[in-house]
Amino acid sequence: MKRHINGGDGAARRRVDELREEADRIHAELAAAEREWNEWVIARSRVDEVLAPDGNTVGPDASENLQDPGQRPVLPGPAAKPKSVVPMWRAGLAWSVLSVDYQRVLQALAGRSRLGQGPLTCQEMAACFGLDPVPGKVEALWSKAKRLVVRGWLVESAPVRFTLAKGVAGQGGGS
Repeated sequence: MKRHINGGDGAARRRVDELREEADRIHAELAAAEREWNEWVIARSRVDEVLAPDGNTVGPDASENLQDPGQRPVLPGPAAKPKSVVPMWRAGLAWSVLSVDYQRVLQALAGRSRLGQGPLTCQEMAACFGLDPVPGKVEALWSKAKRLVVRGWLVESAPVRFTLAKGVAGQGGGS
């Protein structure tokens, strides 16, 4: 019986090694594709800046995206479009490359950081944005926060508790 288990162990180990190699290859391809996509987003942003007739690339919906009633709207940069892709964070990358919804998440966390407060949950974010903390709204914020974590903008300091990643705090290009 022991011999049978050991025989299967070698095949299982080889399969694990093969899958790890494949995962590493896919991860490298994904990183290359993300770099290419980020370059495209930057190029698109620059083209939008040049082609904007009056230099104003903000759409009419900007006033709907207020954190609280007395605050100025978060204005997206030229590349910020609804449903836009979140680029990988890197030093010097302005928040304005993100859509308004992602900028709002970063601003909420930056405000907490400035006040020396801890991380936020998605339910707390929903309350900050004046949203009902219903599952659909909270899950949408969770999805955005997780995407920002994967792209290096946020850190999930504890399960479902988010803070700005180191270095992102001073990059408030979207405010």
